[in-house]
Amino acid sequence: MPRYFTEEHEWIDVDGDTGTVGISDYAQGQLGDITYVDLPAEGAKFAKGDSACVVDSVKAASDVYAPVSGAITEVNSALADAPELVNTDAEEAGWLFRVTLADASELDDLMDEAAYAEFVKGL
Repeated sequence: MPRYFTEEHEWIDVDGDTGTVGISDYAQGQLGDITYVDLPAEGAKFAKGDSACVVDSVKAASDVYAPVSGAITEVNSALADAPELVNTDAEEAGWLFRVTLADASELDDLMDEAAYAEFVKGL
């Protein structure tokens, strides 16, 4: 399943018309210990670039932006009791939400893993 990244450090894995969204390992490292994740409501609709949820850490609260437009179909309820999953496994078990893609062509504006790695090197 292809994975894409944004310049704001979100990732999205795409399987058909469903995307699983989280923050990158780089982003969780910059935030420090995650203390709470304010997840979106299932059924909520977002346009690409909208603030979809907030990740609170010991350093700051950080908006997570929708990498694509669509409707939220599922949230990672495990994060309610274990927000530290975002720290320990940001790009797998620490996923945030799933979204039905409204326009798959929006993925064309995102980076693949190699481009994201180069982007992070430049920070």
